[in-house]
This record gives sequence, structure tokens and C-alpha cells, in this order.
Amino acid sequence: MAQHWIAPQFGGREVFEFVNTDVPVPGPGEVTISVRAAGMNPADSKHTTTAYGDDPARLPIAIGYEVAGVLTAIGPGTEIASGGGAVGDAVIAFRIEGGYATEVTVPAADVFAKPQELEFPEAANLFLASATAADMLRVTGVQRGDRILVHGASGAVGVSVLQQAAVLGATAIGTASARNADVVRRFGGDPVEYGEGLADRVRVLAPDGIDAALDCVGTDEAVDVSLALVADRDRVVTIAAIGRAAADGFRRLAGSDPESAAFRDEVRPHLLALVASGDLVVPVARTFPLDEAQAALQLLETGHPGGKLALMP
Repeated sequence: MAQHWIAPQFGGREVFEFVNTDVPVPGPGEVTISVRAAGMNPADSKHTTTAYGDDPARLPIAIGYEVAGVLTAIGPGTEIASGGGAVGDAVIAFRIEGGYATEVTVPAADVFAKPQELEFPEAANLFLASATAADMLRVTGVQRGDRILVHGASGAVGVSVLQQAAVLGATAIGTASARNADVVRRFGGDPVEYGEGLADRVRVLAPDGIDAALDCVGTDEAVDVSLALVADRDRVVTIAAIGRAAADGFRRLAGSDPESAAFRDEVRPHLLALVASGDLVVPVARTFPLDEAQAALQLLETGHPGGKLALMP
């Protein structure tokens, strides 16, 4: 008998319940993972609300999209996505359902060997944020020599954008609070404090202009400054200001979009290669016991956790 977190009704973290569950024996194309760490993302408690549909068939909703752990069972004739796989192997999995658990059976196509360079809490937080960051860089066409503006550069997606932009040969200016300026510098960006006068401060740092703007926070300030500094609206993207994107005619991304979903699946081996080469790390601020998921989500929802969070069964 395993334990996992579910939303038995629509709502945020306040409706979540920690319950016992039977874990299915893996069939062909499936594996079972004993979870060592569950990655945490804002989507975990957003996707359980009626904003994503109120069909009762969605209930109960199993929480969590990515984990790191150890294989405990493998379905007949099955290999994991990175090849092979044996009981006892350390792995990571992304775009799964029900990761807030002690054990979970998932499609083997979503499971990869865990990079030795990452501890379990870091590995559990690799794919969702980094695949989102890669998608933002893709749709804005960031390339060598570009000067980009990253809003929310000290957050999980922003930090990954900074690192991946550097690999592409682009340079980045990253908005952050004064206390997080060193985080932006650590990952290769030039920090700039958000707030009144932001556009002018960016112009000082980029007198030759900004080629693309990537918004990870969704504030009106972030959108307004992006549109003021980037002439081509195809090179402005947001993952948060969905309404503004529709109204003002610039790009918006969501993992549920078919094109983005396909790309984020395809980019996983590339992200693992970046980890192996030392070009991509995952800062983890804090871990929580699995049964304290609601407290961890409360911290995550402040928007200032100081890095990624992980749940530890």
C-alpha cells in the first residue's frame, strides 16, 4: 500500500487529501518507481481548479508531474526512455500524474536514468521548469549574439532560461528584487531591479537594444516593458500573462498546447545532456516531508521560495 496526495474535489491546496492507494502492477510499457523526491511546481495546485475544466470525470485528481526515485518493477518487454532499465536503477520521470506519492506506476516513455550530477531533490525538479525555459527560447528564436530580457530571472524558470541562453551564446538581463540580484549574477545574467523606471534601467544596460523578452511572472509591468523594448512581438513571450498576450498580440505558452507539449517531451534528452556537461543546474531551496505538501505549496504560492522545493517521502 502506497500513499499519495489527491484533490477529491475542485479547488486549491486546501482541498487536497493524503490517502492510501494501491499501486498498479506495471504492464507492458510501464514501470513502477519508489519515489525519493517529488518536484513541486505552481501548476500542481492550479490544475486542480475549475479553471482547467469542471468535468467530474477529472476527479479525483492525482497531484504532481515529476519525480525522482528508484525502479521497483518493470513491465514485460519494457525499456525506459533513455534505454534499458533494471530494478534498483535511479531514474527521473516527467509529464506523469500523481507524483506526490511514495510509489507510482507510470509510462516508461516518460522515465529517464537519473543524472549522477543531480541529487534526488534536484533531479525531481529538472524537467518541468527547464523544458518550459527551453520552449520560451525556442519560440522567440534566441540565438548567438542576442541580448534578451528575462522577467522573473531569479525564479525556477528564469534561472533555467539564463543558463540555457548562455549555452546558445545569448546574453541576458534579468529582472529581480534587490535581494535576488546575486542569484541572477550567479547564473550569468545582468540583474536589474523591477519597479518604476524599469524600462530606462534596461536601456542603460542594453544601449543597442533588446532582441527578445521572456516573461516568467505575468505582471503588467513586465508586459509593458517588454512591448516597449522589443519591436517584433513574435519575440515577446509569456507563460503567465495569458490575457495580455491575447489582447496585445504577442506569444504565450502553455504546456497543454500540443506544439509545446511535443517540444517539451522531445527536449528532455537535450536537458539531460546539459546537466551532464555542467551547463545546467537546479537550485533547490528547501525540502519538506511528503505529508507536509500543503505547507510546502503555501510557501511555493508566495512566489518567493528562493529556489525549487521538493517533497521527500
